[in-house]
This record gives sequence, C-alpha cells and structure tokens, in this order.
Amino acid sequence: MESMTTVKVQKNQVFARQKEKVRKWYIVQDGTVIQQNSYAKVVLGKGAVIGISETDRYLCDYVAAADSVLAVFPYDSPDDLSAAIHGQASMRSTLLGAALNQRQKLLNTYAGFQKLVRQFHSFVENQYSDYTNFCVQYHLEEKSFTRMENFKPLEMVHKAENWEINNSNSLMKGYLDEYMRLMQKDDGLCIGAIMETSYQTRRVVQGIIEMVEYLRYNQDILLSSSYNDIFDLYLDLAKRAKEKNYDIKPLKDCMERTAEVIKKLGIYDEKLVGERLEEYHAFDFSAQGDYVTPEPSEESWNEGQEGEQAEDCLVHILNYADMGEQVTEEMRDLVQKYRDLPDMFSTDAETFALRKRITQIFYDTYLKAFMHTVKGEKELTPIVEMFLNFGFMDVQMAGEENANILFDLTEHLSVCRSEHIYTIYEWLKSVYEGRNEPSKNEFDMDYPAYLAEMRKNGKITPDQQKRYTNNREFKVKFEIQNMFMSGNRATYGKLSTFCPILGEYDLINAMDKMLVTAQKLDTALDKIRKVDYSAFYREVVFSDPDKGINREVIMKEVLPDIILMPNAGTRAMMWQETAGVKRDTPARFMFPIFTSVDIDDMMVETVGKYRWEICRKIQGVHWNDIREKSLTAQYCDYLQFYRKNHDLSAEAKEKIRTALLRGRNNYREVFVKDYQNWMKYESKGSYRLNKIAREILITYCPFAKQIREELKGNPMYQNAIQRSNVVNAKTVQRIQGVYDKYQKAGGKLTQELIENLEYYDL
Repeated sequence: MESMTTVKVQKNQVFARQKEKVRKWYIVQDGTVIQQNSYAKVVLGKGAVIGISETDRYLCDYVAAADSVLAVFPYDSPDDLSAAIHGQASMRSTLLGAALNQRQKLLNTYAGFQKLVRQFHSFVENQYSDYTNFCVQYHLEEKSFTRMENFKPLEMVHKAENWEINNSNSLMKGYLDEYMRLMQKDDGLCIGAIMETSYQTRRVVQGIIEMVEYLRYNQDILLSSSYNDIFDLYLDLAKRAKEKNYDIKPLKDCMERTAEVIKKLGIYDEKLVGERLEEYHAFDFSAQGDYVTPEPSEESWNEGQEGEQAEDCLVHILNYADMGEQVTEEMRDLVQKYRDLPDMFSTDAETFALRKRITQIFYDTYLKAFMHTVKGEKELTPIVEMFLNFGFMDVQMAGEENANILFDLTEHLSVCRSEHIYTIYEWLKSVYEGRNEPSKNEFDMDYPAYLAEMRKNGKITPDQQKRYTNNREFKVKFEIQNMFMSGNRATYGKLSTFCPILGEYDLINAMDKMLVTAQKLDTALDKIRKVDYSAFYREVVFSDPDKGINREVIMKEVLPDIILMPNAGTRAMMWQETAGVKRDTPARFMFPIFTSVDIDDMMVETVGKYRWEICRKIQGVHWNDIREKSLTAQYCDYLQFYRKNHDLSAEAKEKIRTALLRGRNNYREVFVKDYQNWMKYESKGSYRLNKIAREILITYCPFAKQIREELKGNPMYQNAIQRSNVVNAKTVQRIQGVYDKYQKAGGKLTQELIENLEYYDL
C-alpha cells in the first residue's frame, strides 16, 4: 500500500490521545500497546489495529507498553479501507483479524467491568444495610450518611447484549478460520465485516467508559479522603460500641471484609488505602466485654438537631467570610423575607430592592470567602464549596434533598472540569494564580484598559495603576464584579427575577440530569465539529526564515474555555471571542452549572454568536465592508439590501422582514437563527434557508467532508461543494510544495504543520 508509513514509538509514549480526531490507523508490527481509559486497560499485541474501534475521535489513550513499531495509514472514512485492502490479501486478513480479536478482548473487559460494577453496588448496599442493623443491635445512633440516598445501580446507555458476547465467543473458539475465509473473498464483504465489528466495538468501549465513570463517581462511598464513607461508619461505630464494652468482633469481621474488597477493587489511591488501613489496624479491638443488650442510649439523637445544623449553613458561610455579626443578621432576615414572599418571581419595587441587597451581600461574601481559600487562611469546608461552586447558601431555599445532593457533589466536582472547562471557583482560582487573565467587562475593556480608564478619570493615581496591574486580588475582584456578576445573571436567563442564591424553584428536574458536566459539554462541542468542522480554526503565522519559510499562514484549532456559572439557568453566553489580543487564544463561553435546556441547542446558538464575533474581531473596522469579503460583511450586505435582491422571492423577503423584526434589527441575531437551521436541518439536506443565506453559510461555515459527500449530488449544494473541493485541492498542492522545500532545507514538520495539511481534508 503506497500511503503506508512506519513509525517507531518509545516505551510510555502516548501516540494517540482521547478526544483527538481519528486521522490514522496504526497496525502494531512489533511491541505492545495499551488502550486505556482510567481504570480500564486492554493490552494490544502484534497485529492489533489502533483506531479500528473508534469512529470520529479516540475514546481512549493509546500508550506504547514497550518500544514498538507501528505501520500507519491515513483513515478518514470507511472508503479509505478500499485503498488499504484492494488487491492486498494480507491487509484484508490483518485488518479483519484485528477487528475480531479486539472485539473479543473488549467484550471480555466489558464483561469483567459489568461483574465488578454489580458486585460493587451489591456490596455497598449490603454493607450499609448491615451497618444500620448493627446500630439497632447496639442501640447506638446511626451517623448521617446521605450518600446512600442517591446511590443507585448503573443504568447503561451503551450496552453489549449477552447474545453479542456469546456470538463472539463461539466465532473465536470454533469458526474463525471459516468466517475469515468467507469474508476475505470480496472487498465489500471484508470492509462490511470490519466496519460492523468496529461499530460494535466502539459501543462496547463506550459501555466500559460508562462503567468506569460510575465507579469513579461512587468509589468514595466506600473509602474517601474526607472520611465521609462506609469504612469510617464502621470504625466510628466500633469505637462507640467499645466504649460501652460491647462485643465488637462482628464489626471487625465486616471491616476486614470491606478492607479486602477495597484492595481487590484496585480503583483506590494506594496511599489513601495505606493510611486508612493503618489507622484501622491501630485500633485495639481486643478489649471485648460480654455482649449484653444495652438500654437505649442517653445520647439519643434530637430529631431536630440535623435540621438546626442545616439551618446554620447560611451563618456558616457568612462567618467563614468574616462578614460580621451585623451583616450576618441582616442577611438572615433578608433570606427569611425572600423565602416568605407570596411570589418569589414578583418584579415589584419591594421585591426588587430585596433581591438587590441579597445580591450585594452574596458577591461581597463570595469575594471574601474565595480569598480566604486561595490564600490558605481557612480550610475549605464542603458547605463553603457548595457556595463557591453552586451558589448554595440556604437549605430551605435549595430544598433539603437538593442540599444533600450538592453536599455529595462536592466530592465529585472533577466531573465538571477538564483542560478547558471550569467551575466558576476553579476559573477564579486560575485568574488568581495567573493561568488566565481577567475577562473583558461589559464595555469590552480588559483589565489594563480598565485601570487606564480609572487613572484617566482620577479614581486611581498612576502609582496605584502600576501596583494594581499585577495585583492578584484586584484581578479577581475585577473578574467577580464584571464577568461573574453579569454572566451569572445572564446565564440564569430571567434577568428581572434573578437571585444569586440557588433556589429549589429552579431545580425542576433531577439534579444529576440537570448537572452540566465536562463530558456533556465536550460531546456537544464534538457534535458541532462533526458538522461545522472549521468552527474553531484560526489563521496563525508560522515562520522559520533559516529554512525558507518567512510567513506561512496555517490553520490551528483553538477550542473555547467554558466557565460554569453557579445557577440553575436556561441560557449560555459567548462572553468574548478570544482571551486577548492574540488570535490563537481561546474564546470564553459561559453555561449554567445546572440546566433543564438541551445542551446541544445551547451550544449551537453560542457557537453561532462566536462565529459572528470572531469574524468581526479578525476583520476589525472592515467587518461590515462588502469590499472586504467576509461572513459578517456579506451577511450585513444581504440583510441591508434584501428588498432590492432579484434572487429572492416575495415569500423569502417577507421571512427576512419577520426575522429582522424578531431580532430587533440586530443582524447577528438573524445570522444565529440561520446558523441554527444550517446545523440542524440544512446539514441533513432539509431546506430552511433561502438561496443567498445558504450561499454565504456554505462559503464561510462549510460542512465536514462526510456531509459534503452526502450532499454533493444535491442541486442546492452541488456547485458550492465542487468549488470548495477544487480550492482545497489547490491549497493542499501548494502546501505540499512548501513543505517539500522546507524539508529539503532541513526543516522538520511539526504537529501544527501536519494538522494544517490535514485541515483541508476534514
């Protein structure tokens, strides 16, 4: 095969990463590779094919377990397999054999995790049930453990059925040679068998990932660094029972069983396991008295005690922030009045004033509490964490059940974070630590411009301006008073009734369904990239004058940073199109951390606004100048002069007039509605746009290769797709010429140069 190349990878080298686009398949010619996702690991040996169990993006990391040799060939769609196997009997055998072997390995891994998840759930349920029984038996009060209220068995989305596992077992054990001979007789049969197995394997991998995530999310119910776990429940009960001189051998037996399971599961940090088991073994179980049924404990739990503690959450947060007795009492009164309102959504003057004062105290408290945590002045408690990440302040406002869920969520906040996704608390920490600069304010001024304006207006001196420029606390204050306060209100969606304290009335669905996780956001982004492949690509300049490249414009993908606002809201926002002056810095999107709105729909609307604003940024003063062709210039021209456009029917003109009225004559809003239709309907060949709008969108927001292939015979898209393909082919030819010269001059193709070339084949 002509396009096949060979690469050597060193031990521990990650050569394909989770979430990266699949552009190549790798055949292991020598060595071994590990396919891994968190706890799940599958060893792939000689003949295995990396990429065969993926479709668009890698679901796992692929790491060389030893120095290995890989044969590489480009892969974009099943059509590429035709070139790989045509007239190549050995390739047919290699690829089909790899697909079947890997499916079997992954099905075995799936079955192992399925058993592990069931055993984990059953063991936890039984251990907790035994704990409650022991408490009754010893007449000792149970410790509150709300985690169990929300601990449910896993409901799988991506399942492997038993018949699939049995089918693969039978095939591999008894009929593999016959099946291989039959499937290799014809290219169509062979490719069909490979792809059918590949899609099935992908679903199996997705199922394994679901089970891994379930275990990761729930593992600390047995053992956690916070001691809020079943292991501690037993040790605490043993200590209390021993004080009463009761027989605690049954408790020790249960703890031994739990310790054994914890070690066997292999999902816990070894250091944590060692520390907790050392503490357990240090406890003296030997002094056992004769077990006698005790009288009911004098320390019987005051049923109202837990409620009183819950009531104090508001005070706990205000005290943590050192708000003072006067403000604390005022806030308690304000929240009580707000809770007692006959209509919390009223917009009358009194309610407005109440919300305004609550809001002022909320953000003052937030800044002070935040600074205590980042300066290490106070230990971060779960209740303060609930406040900083979710906007929680008061149990009665959030609802007791919701408050318990939020409490548990503080131990799983990693599900809301990734390399480019932040909770508001983590985002502000990144600003404080200098990893990100503050966002622009509502007047489009960044932090240095804001300080300059303050000095110009005489509010600060030139000396203060210099001192404030790198003052971390002032940067955070600026971010809270501008981006956070505005973004929190805007993402909530109902501007006139916004209250920053999380309220039960907004949590209309189950909280786990409403929680906006990094995985949900990444999935929504990937869906857009599969249709509008160039959405996040920017033109940047590459230069290496010593080797003949003075200025080469290349395409670089820059994914947005997404900040989760602490509310249960209905809107997402495109806050700024770049992080700074440089074009290759991420945009900043904001989403509510809880929502009942479809995240895919929110993301499409946000990306539509981003598309418009990034074009405006790049075009500068020429953004609406038709002489400088661009998305915004052509859209402005089209909407400004639609009445005189002879290519538009009377019906189309009336629709534009209505759209402009609905968008209050804001051209961006009209474009965003068209972009939503473009992504949702036009990409499937279902017409929603007029001829002019379609022409502009297909020029500046072209569909990905697979969709172009599906639509190339459609008369509405045919000419534009042909033009695009011709332009891309010429561009690739020119780039390859530049790269050839560069390599002859001693230059090495960097990853960004390779990705630039691959961009024109997306």
